[in-house]
Formats: sequence, structure tokens, C-alpha cells
Amino acid sequence: MVGVDGSPAARAALRWAVAQARLTGARVHAVTAWDIPAYAAWGVIPYDDLAATAEKQLRRAVQETVGDDERDLTVVETVAPGHPAQVLIDASDHAALLVVGSRGHGGFGGTLLGSVSQHCAQHAHCPVVVVRGKY
Repeated sequence: MVGVDGSPAARAALRWAVAQARLTGARVHAVTAWDIPAYAAWGVIPYDDLAATAEKQLRRAVQETVGDDERDLTVVETVAPGHPAQVLIDASDHAALLVVGSRGHGGFGGTLLGSVSQHCAQHAHCPVVVVRGKY
């Protein structure tokens, strides 16, 4: 299973997961989570738009990474509502391995590990690989 949020680090994690799956004969379960922004109380944000945007972003990331050559690879795409760390941790209960990028779209760019990847590394129900760099 790999967490994908559209960031460069998540793309690197997806590339790593695809390469690992091809080596081991496993399938890739690409997961994107969407959450209601904190400022949602200021106005109405349609849930359908958030989910649809997340789905498009995930589909594009998988297509750009895997391409049309899926003969030797099964990729399952899941878009789920909720905080990304919690969605990944919950889903890790059924995974052999969780792959995340070291940094997502979050606030402090200079840190070595983002809050989602750190939370997953500490609480996942399976081994976690944190991919740094461009892979």
C-alpha cells in the first residue's frame, strides 16, 4: 500500500512501491485521502468536489508512474475521506507494507519527516518504508 497526495515525495513513494511490486509480484494499493479544510466553516464546500479532485489527482499520479504497461502489475486505487495519516494507518491493518513519501504538501518544508509519514511510521499495523528524495 502506498499513500499518494500528489507531492513530489509521494510520487517517489509510488515509483518505489511500483518497482517493489514488480520485483515481488505483489499488487499496489494506491491510497489518497481527502479531508475537509479547517476553513470550511466559513462557507460551503461541496464534498463531491473534494472527492472528485482527489480521485483525479490519484488517477493522474498512477497513470504517469505506471503508464500503459500494467501487464505485470495490478494497481488498486482508493480515495477515502478522512485525515491522511488515519486513513493510511487504518488501511495498513490489511497491508503487508506501507510506503509513504518523507514530505507531503504540509507546512514546514525544512523538516526531514512530515507529520503524516511520521505518524504512519509510529502507528501503522505493518512495516513502513519512508522514501526520501526523488527515487
